[in-house]
Amino acid sequence: MAEFLLPKERMKVARQIMPEQDPTIRARNFEEVNLGLTKEQAILDAQRCLQCKKPTCMDGCPVEVDIIGFLELVVKEDFLGAAKKIKEDNVLPAVCGRVCPQETQCEALCVVGKRFEPVSIGRLERFVADYEIFEGVTPDKSSAPKKGKKVAIVGSGPAGLSCAGDLINMGYDVTVFEALHELGGVLVYGIPEFRLPKDIVRKEVDNMRKMGVEFKTNVVIGATYTIDELMQEEGYSAVFVAVGAGLPWFMNIPGESLAGVYSANEFLTRVNLMKAYKFPEYDSPILDCAGKRVAVFGGGNVAMDAVRTAQRLGAEKAAIYYRRSEAEMPARAEEIHHAKDEGVIFEILTTPIEFLGDENERLHSMKCIRMELGEPDASGRRRPVPLENSEYIEPVDIAIVSIGNGSNPLISQTSPDIETNKWGNIIADEDKMRTSKEGVFAGGDIVTGGATVILAMGAGRKAARGIHEYLETGNW
Repeated sequence: MAEFLLPKERMKVARQIMPEQDPTIRARNFEEVNLGLTKEQAILDAQRCLQCKKPTCMDGCPVEVDIIGFLELVVKEDFLGAAKKIKEDNVLPAVCGRVCPQETQCEALCVVGKRFEPVSIGRLERFVADYEIFEGVTPDKSSAPKKGKKVAIVGSGPAGLSCAGDLINMGYDVTVFEALHELGGVLVYGIPEFRLPKDIVRKEVDNMRKMGVEFKTNVVIGATYTIDELMQEEGYSAVFVAVGAGLPWFMNIPGESLAGVYSANEFLTRVNLMKAYKFPEYDSPILDCAGKRVAVFGGGNVAMDAVRTAQRLGAEKAAIYYRRSEAEMPARAEEIHHAKDEGVIFEILTTPIEFLGDENERLHSMKCIRMELGEPDASGRRRPVPLENSEYIEPVDIAIVSIGNGSNPLISQTSPDIETNKWGNIIADEDKMRTSKEGVFAGGDIVTGGATVILAMGAGRKAARGIHEYLETGNW
């Protein structure tokens, strides 16, 4: 069994490099890019932890994982114990270890990172979660005394799953309603297989089912049931709305209705849920990317997911068009790095102003304009300003718009007493996630707009605490 090194010895250990698929090979397959740390690497990297008396890394974790506690168990080679420790606060560690932006959260506050590279907290979380899955360990049904009260969770994405996990451990009867045929929300329809394998999500969901959470698919709240019907007719004492932000935004430029112009949501959903990545085994209803010129507009993680997916589907040219510079891109540095390694072309300081089609209303080219950076806007990033006389025509077969998402209005239309803001997002207080309607809570992207998996999970945990307090005291 390994032990923590002396402080001076720890500083001599380099951050471990996670193995990954060769870029020239992975650019044409949908197998996972990152291969995970080895046992030896995991122990070595965990030994770099200083076991701080006041662990600042935990301040950067939206779900409050006991980071130094699980790292200590990794050093002791108690990997199952480490996984159990994480799951006290995080029901989806195998997911978070893959897709959370640890570099701007827990690892950004790691004390080791002040002089050296931070401890690989995210990679170590993934390692112990995968170890538990590989060992075939499954959780027991929740042993918490039953409260005799039912809670409905609307949406099976990260916010909904996080809330459900906490509530089932408090003794509530929890039912998660999902509109689609597969569980996981954005984890299954939005994130590609090469970044987050669907089997990982299914195993995490299966574990929650074994804990006692009930799941119902193909149920659209606002159509199959309204919120009022859930509470007044179906017997739910509280409802947590976690439907995400699945309504795509477009650029409102001429030609967006042409065949061949997609939102990133539609493109990724068709590929992920209809298995276009296994063509021709699955004949997915999506325009074939093979040999085509594909342009993706945006600079976030979803844009990177879309362009890297197009590359894997055989695009002749897969390019990101972004109206600011690379420094302003909100995508994770790792995703940008991976995209470049795989051959994705970056056309920065460029934006389309019109899509052009043929006589059959199918996209064949676009008119673009070059930009330069001006003064900072409300986001703190420098505002892109069009350059005069810089327009040009670029041939393109498929255009994918990835500039953000809004809220689906179905909930607000069928529950008008739930207050929303001018963007259609549900208004909820930050501490307990309460809405304007008694007994109804909301969190995740439906409240904040598009954000990260881990922030949505943090909102789910807050909602669980708020729901518990409400059902115990009756206070609103």
